[in-house]
Amino acid sequence: MDPSKDNSSITTHVLNTADGVPASRMALSLHRLNTHMMIWNLLTVGTTDEEGHCSELIGSEAFSLGMYKLRFETGQYWENLGQTCFFPYVELVFTITSLDQHIHLPLLLSRFSYSTYRGR
Repeated sequence: MDPSKDNSSITTHVLNTADGVPASRMALSLHRLNTHMMIWNLLTVGTTDEEGHCSELIGSEAFSLGMYKLRFETGQYWENLGQTCFFPYVELVFTITSLDQHIHLPLLLSRFSYSTYRGR
């Protein structure tokens, strides 16, 4: 799947690196910071598909400059697999400085660690 072909300006892909498989059916949510009140506003919720992708987080019409937070419900994901984990959730906070950009945020996950980067 090529994230640049999605209609969404923000996409993600979650990989369960402990088992070497996509992290399917993981709940997540996208938030934007209200800088006047300094609170996070929920924009949308989603779930990763069988390949670990979630590509319909926010369309270009709702995309604006500012600070965003992508929250992954990792604790529930591991619990659904009958396992425990150290991090009950992972939050990635990032800043949008140009409306022309596409943001792809992969999450590499095990029960006791995670890593992320800005993908393409």
